[in-house]
Formats: sequence, C-alpha cells, structure tokens
Amino acid sequence: MDINLINPLIVSFTDILPQLGFQSVERRGISLIGSTLDYDGVLVHISLVGVLKGAILIGMSLDSAKHFASKMMMGMTVAEFDPIAQSAISEMGNMVCANACTRFSEVGIIGLDISPPILLMGREGQAILPVPQTIAIHFSVDSIDVYVYIGLLQVTS
Repeated sequence: MDINLINPLIVSFTDILPQLGFQSVERRGISLIGSTLDYDGVLVHISLVGVLKGAILIGMSLDSAKHFASKMMMGMTVAEFDPIAQSAISEMGNMVCANACTRFSEVGIIGLDISPPILLMGREGQAILPVPQTIAIHFSVDSIDVYVYIGLLQVTS
C-alpha cells in the first residue's frame, strides 16, 4: 500500500479528536499486517469507495471505548457501552473518515464516498479486510490505546 494513502487519515485522526475534547493524540507505532486482524473489544468499520477502495477500522478495548465515549460526552459516566456510547464512538469514526475524504481531495484524489459506520463488538473477534495488506497505527489518546487499521487499494481505470 502506498504510504501517501495513509497520511490523510493520520492527519484527520490527530486533527478531529482534539475537536471532540481530547487533549493528547500521540502516534505510538505503525506496522504492516496482512488482511486479517484479531480484536477484543470494539471496532468501528467504515468502507471507502471510489478511486480508493477498502476499509478503515478504528479499534479499542471495551473499557477503553467506555472511557473514550465518556470523554466525548463531556465526562458523563459510561458504566455500560450502551446505544448512546456506541453512537458516540461510531460518530467519531464517521467524522475522521469524512475529514480524510476532504484531505484526499486536496491532494487530487476526488470522488470518494464513505459508508455509514458499522460497529463491531466482541471477544476474540476477527475481521478480514478485502486487501492483501493493512497498515495498523497505534495511538494513545489521552492515555487510551486506540488502533487505526487502514486497508485501501487505489483503483486504476
């Protein structure tokens, strides 16, 4: 995967989260994995279609998702990962990916659309992306571990 395809997403993630009330968004690591990723907790899945095709997933543990949603909801206690907390996490994914599409257009990649967010929750889950390689980026967001998985292919005419 072309490294230039991930920069708009990294910039969007680090720009959008402070607008949602987070103070610190730090990239901790980046790695290349295959098309299969294992997860425990929560994944927000958003598909991208157009000249780029694939998926962006944002994942965290269930406890981290509760803490993350609480921060987004101005400190409101989130004891259970209920529909309101689920909606908050999904909307964050939607905002990051929509902003990334705008950033892609600024570098000449136009006509991208995103799907509504799909929230996946589970233990020992596995997601298989429709690409041969996925980039996994580990972030610390106000000391919450968050992982962004990017599996995109550039479609040529």
